[in-house]
Amino acid sequence: MPDIREITDLSAPELDVYARLSEGQLLHYYEPDTGLFIAESPKVISRALDAGYEPVSLLMEPEHVEGEAREVVSRCGGIPVYTAEARILTELTGFQLTRGVLCAMRRRRLPDAASLCAGARRVAVLENVMNPTNVGAIFRSAAALSMDAVLLTKDCSNPLYRRAARVSMGTVFQIPWTYVDAEADWPGPAMENLRQLGFRTAAMALRKDTVSIDDPRLSQEEKLAVIVGTEGDGLLEETIDACDYTIKIPMSHGVDSLNV
Repeated sequence: MPDIREITDLSAPELDVYARLSEGQLLHYYEPDTGLFIAESPKVISRALDAGYEPVSLLMEPEHVEGEAREVVSRCGGIPVYTAEARILTELTGFQLTRGVLCAMRRRRLPDAASLCAGARRVAVLENVMNPTNVGAIFRSAAALSMDAVLLTKDCSNPLYRRAARVSMGTVFQIPWTYVDAEADWPGPAMENLRQLGFRTAAMALRKDTVSIDDPRLSQEEKLAVIVGTEGDGLLEETIDACDYTIKIPMSHGVDSLNV
């Protein structure tokens, strides 16, 4: 049975996770243990549950308890389900909820990069991609392109931030991911680790020596890590220099090669 609790006090401490803690604070909520994240919308929450993430509490409009979020509520057991009208929830959270449902969930420990990539053939690597919306969109694209895993450098936005997970439509819970090993600086030692795992590396960048994305040599590579760079500046020069290939996406109408 769900534990339905109508919100009567916006300052209640149990609502801090939705109202007063930043995503960075949630990330470190149980430190040194794993922290929390907020999943938004029934579809995203369902995919997180499918992936085995543990729900802590739910926040939603009353009609969703027996409406759009009915299946989610039933799957979450007896955790608190905080309810209020949309106007109150917007005042509490500071934004309008997508589909009127949020869920606080426990994070899990991330695997190390070597374990994640052990059985992978195609890996996407994100270098300093800082916008959560872009991270979410890249994960959704990675799912469409059958990438086996995603690696992120330490300055990337976290894939479980609310907006990233929502934009990804929950694919952040379906595609294995982790950060490059903390002790291996990027790009030097970390890229060398990829090579030791059998990967050839391909930088998405504009240079005179670029090859087209449909170059047959790319599809013939047994293992390939495709690296995309930060918004605006793109990849570091030293990253491009260290890669086996530099790739461009041919564009029409005089537009430069597609990037993040």
